[in-house]
Amino acid sequence: MERKLFTQLAGKNAQTLHNSLAQQGFRRSQNILYRPSCIDCAACLSVRIDVGKFIPSKSQRRILRKNKHLTDHKTHPRVTLEHYRLFSDYIAERHSGGGMSDMDRYEFGAMIEESPVDSLLIEYRDHDDETLIAASMTDVLQDGLSMVYSYFAPNHSNQSPGTYMILNHIDFAQKTGLPYVYLGYWIPGSKKMEYKSNFSNLEIFIGGQWHQMNTTLRNSFRSTQDNTRPADVELTHRM
Repeated sequence: MERKLFTQLAGKNAQTLHNSLAQQGFRRSQNILYRPSCIDCAACLSVRIDVGKFIPSKSQRRILRKNKHLTDHKTHPRVTLEHYRLFSDYIAERHSGGGMSDMDRYEFGAMIEESPVDSLLIEYRDHDDETLIAASMTDVLQDGLSMVYSYFAPNHSNQSPGTYMILNHIDFAQKTGLPYVYLGYWIPGSKKMEYKSNFSNLEIFIGGQWHQMNTTLRNSFRSTQDNTRPADVELTHRM
């Protein structure tokens, strides 16, 4: 049974609250901040990248070269039919039957546009014909960029657009002097989320603190069963 701790984002202090709780592992969905708070499970781990120490891997440098034809456009969160069609294609191909599979244009618009904090919609277009290839709903925090939701054209999957968008956010954060890129939640052992653990200088929020992912901790996660509490793994590692 899933359980979440949440609070509403509203009023003149919304941005301050968002900055504070993001540093404590919370995520935003429209005007709500939430964090998993399940009684017998702590598998969902909030992760972020320390962009000042980040070093791209050989495969990530190859992904950057593959996507040289893309240009990024930073706009205010605003949904068009073009974006909704891209989102629908992405959901149908990658998350068919999931919680968003029956989301209509108005619900999608609310997800993207209803933000009480500093947010951007970053578009990735082919620089030759301006075709929309991918997009990311991104919050601008005091200490970083938070990737709220991303989607891309399924027929471009072989170019790893999801990883490319993260690399582009790292570059954006570095150029603007922001120390972190927040990637949301990561579940050790989840194949769909495995890509998040492939970034160097990844930090994980465990036991009320951010810890840098190291080889010992990574191996500890790999050796545990899906129902093991990651917090227990960290405590065992410390001992």
